[in-house]
Amino acid sequence: MKNNIQTLYYIHDPMCSWCWAFRPVWLQLQAELKHQLSEPISIQYLLGGLAADTDLAMPPSMQKQIQRHWQVIGQRVRGTQFNFDFWIQCEARRSTYPACRAVIAARGQGIHFEQAMIFAIQQAYYLEACNPSDDAVLLKIAAQLALQPDQFYTDFYATETKDQLQQEIKQSQSMGCAGFPSLILNDEDGINHNIGIDYNHTEPMFKQISAVTHHES
Repeated sequence: MKNNIQTLYYIHDPMCSWCWAFRPVWLQLQAELKHQLSEPISIQYLLGGLAADTDLAMPPSMQKQIQRHWQVIGQRVRGTQFNFDFWIQCEARRSTYPACRAVIAARGQGIHFEQAMIFAIQQAYYLEACNPSDDAVLLKIAAQLALQPDQFYTDFYATETKDQLQQEIKQSQSMGCAGFPSLILNDEDGINHNIGIDYNHTEPMFKQISAVTHHES
């Protein structure tokens, strides 16, 4: 039995460097899908949860590894910028779950706030050398976005928000997500199709998505 709803899942983490690099092309792809795709599809964001909570500082070897990773991304994905002052000004921790929970808390006040929170976290981390692993940074971002502060604070620390993150992590894993970002198109028959990511061009991804939707139509 067909569900008649085709959904493109964008599985991400707000502190994922490849997600930051993918952002411009992803925005362009969404616009093209909205205006050019013959069969409308729903787009849904899922948090994959890159790194669990920890208060431990990131080992120097891991810091160097991630810095090299940023350099590679900067070379491969045109226009991607990183502020390497982060590694001097901040105590890096391998912890992205707080940022994920901030996205969920912002989502509770509207989808537009969810999108704004994701972008603000990315800007703070990659351009402003701030650490979104720190609650204080996330609370400051929420204030800058004009979110209702009391509601955001309550939702950010709520058990329900932690549970929601775990549900989204499990869902993304059950769909076959192997890394971030991932695009998975769920067709009318409930079958998942992994869409290959292209960080510099929308056309290959648009063709893959169009092929699935045309087949189903």
